[in-house]
Amino acid sequence: MSFMANQFAEAQKRSDTGATSGAAPTLPPEPTSIAETGLNMGFLNDLVLKVIYFQGNITAQQIAETTKLPFYGVLDKVLEFLKLEEFVDIIGAQGGFGERSFQYVIATKGRLKVNEVLDRSQYAGPAPVPIDEYIAMVQRQSIGNMVVDAAAIRQAFSHLVVNDRMLDKIGPAANSARSLFLYGPPGNGKTTIAEGIANMMGGHVLIPYCVEIDGQVIKVFDPLNHNALPQSPVQVPEERVGFDGKPLPHPPQPDHRWLVCKRPQVVVGGELILEQLELIFDPIVKVYEAPYQMKANGGLFLIDDFGRQKCRPQDLLNRWIVPLEKKIDYLALQTGKKLQVPFDVLIVFSTNLSPQDLVDDAFLRRIRHKIEVGNPSPDEYREIFRRVAKSRGIPYSDEGLRYLLLERYRRDNRDLRSCHPRDLCDQILDEARYRNMSPAMAKDLLDKAYDAYFVKLS
Repeated sequence: MSFMANQFAEAQKRSDTGATSGAAPTLPPEPTSIAETGLNMGFLNDLVLKVIYFQGNITAQQIAETTKLPFYGVLDKVLEFLKLEEFVDIIGAQGGFGERSFQYVIATKGRLKVNEVLDRSQYAGPAPVPIDEYIAMVQRQSIGNMVVDAAAIRQAFSHLVVNDRMLDKIGPAANSARSLFLYGPPGNGKTTIAEGIANMMGGHVLIPYCVEIDGQVIKVFDPLNHNALPQSPVQVPEERVGFDGKPLPHPPQPDHRWLVCKRPQVVVGGELILEQLELIFDPIVKVYEAPYQMKANGGLFLIDDFGRQKCRPQDLLNRWIVPLEKKIDYLALQTGKKLQVPFDVLIVFSTNLSPQDLVDDAFLRRIRHKIEVGNPSPDEYREIFRRVAKSRGIPYSDEGLRYLLLERYRRDNRDLRSCHPRDLCDQILDEARYRNMSPAMAKDLLDKAYDAYFVKLS
């Protein structure tokens, strides 16, 4: 771990409590030298050269904004080396008089060098953080530090109709920060429960744009799965000079290679394939994409519709045996080198298939909590229907619901499902609009909604 990482560790310990209380954690201070970036000079030279090449001409300040690296102490040294080696030229200044405003272009000698660099990797974005610093950060902001009590559980699920027996199972599962297996008939809220657990976790974590290992770049930040807080624009420190004519030190700036994000909530379904659980190598750009479980570190990873993936459930389960037991995942680079990364994830398997057809005892032993999400009771169904009808602007009627349950559900021997009130209310709205009527739980509208929604199976 670099000096900056060690220095930041003490400060982060004081702010880690904010990761679960809702306060955003503090970004580590930006590096003040090349050594403190954790990256070697050769890697930085190649990165800056590619940024200049892809942009055509670019100012030093724009390079700093692209790479998320400070100019003084880091980029100024890199640009000085590239100029001495005649890889870049300065063609003027733009928008100022300082060195930050100098415009850089690739020189003739640099075009030969950049071809060699692009053969290794075409990545030209935010500078990565060393893999060791990433691992240390994941361990500091672990979800294992989170404590959820009964009051917090009931508050988090107050907008849903969930009985106390179910809540008393969800609470210990959330506190375990390990694994959860949700099973039961479709339409009873397994996915909603998993999302409720994720929202209850709350707090924020620090996620890097990417990490570096042996000169290889692994992209971690994913806008589709990470909800980053708005970043304040990069402040350009004003040049200050003391009475002796020497420049004064700048106030410390945050390391913009990191982003403050809400705790991750990664959700995958039937589209999941085994290859997405390994490092994904782009042979064109020669950059790795982090697997889903690595992107979910510090949060929740929901595998919805488990058992309906293209791969066999047994193959998918075998992939999780070691991470579930050791809290460590092993990934491999194209070179064959193995990486050991934290598996700090509350992983949730959700399925409406029979568990006996999907998993064996060896796997169930490794799943800490198993919760069956069954059909709602008539009273729970009534409360769900009342809430949904109110939200849809449909006057609720006990008489109408009694007719629906006794004359339609009981006659067809149909089970109650938690999703039915929502779907039937939407059907009532559709029927009422078509007939230019006010929506109501009248028998004729209930019959039409019921017949349109349910399929009669012979």
